[in-house]
Amino acid sequence: MLPSTRRIPTAGTRFAGGASRARVIPNIQHFHRPQQIIVRHKTSQPEHISQLLASNKSWAKSIQSSKPDLLPTLSKGQSPKVLWIGCSDSRVPETTVLGLQPGEVFVHRNIANILTPTDLSSLSVIQYAVVYLKVQHIILCGHTSCGGVAAALDNKKLGTIDTWLMPLRKVRMDNAKAIEGLDGAAKARKMVDLNVQASVDVLRSNPDVIEAIKERGLTVQGLVYDLASGELVPVDSTSNHEDADQEHRHGAFKIA
Repeated sequence: MLPSTRRIPTAGTRFAGGASRARVIPNIQHFHRPQQIIVRHKTSQPEHISQLLASNKSWAKSIQSSKPDLLPTLSKGQSPKVLWIGCSDSRVPETTVLGLQPGEVFVHRNIANILTPTDLSSLSVIQYAVVYLKVQHIILCGHTSCGGVAAALDNKKLGTIDTWLMPLRKVRMDNAKAIEGLDGAAKARKMVDLNVQASVDVLRSNPDVIEAIKERGLTVQGLVYDLASGELVPVDSTSNHEDADQEHRHGAFKIA
């Protein structure tokens, strides 16, 4: 059934014979808004997330029991002595690998522990750690069986990650003679070392790092984590003229 209507005269308009013209509008009180039905779904955590939350509670209780002052102290601030720059690989948990506790390591991780002079993410972390937290040591850590290294040694198109891996591919190109003739496993292991050395070199050319090395003895160390043994192996990233090289870096990259 159509809603009832009422006629409203329109000023200045006349019917033939002098009658006022009227326009017809619906009587809005006969319209009914459709009833809004709100269905509330019961929310629940996915099973795996629930397990993680339960594990977290267990861990928190354990820490509160064994180290009752740790978490309250950390809630007031941090003063780590180490900046760890490593790979995002789930098999290399830096705090666990170093046998340390929460609050003792400042961390930056990315695919294949690649450092470039223009990556704002790593630059921000390095500046904050060196200038404001005043860490005493920087560790640049790679690891065996690195997927990023394997990708850089291959020539398959992967997508966005290809752009990220360009510095690692350049390491491969620049050291073609050093890895030429090595078998697959040895070549990958050599590339892991070379990648660490390249990133350490980027670190030592960072103005904030240069100043901290000169002013307060900040150290920079390259390491490789061996997945099979769980041990950290130092990577030789120094030269026979390290002091002179550092002076040259200071002259070229220091910004006052």
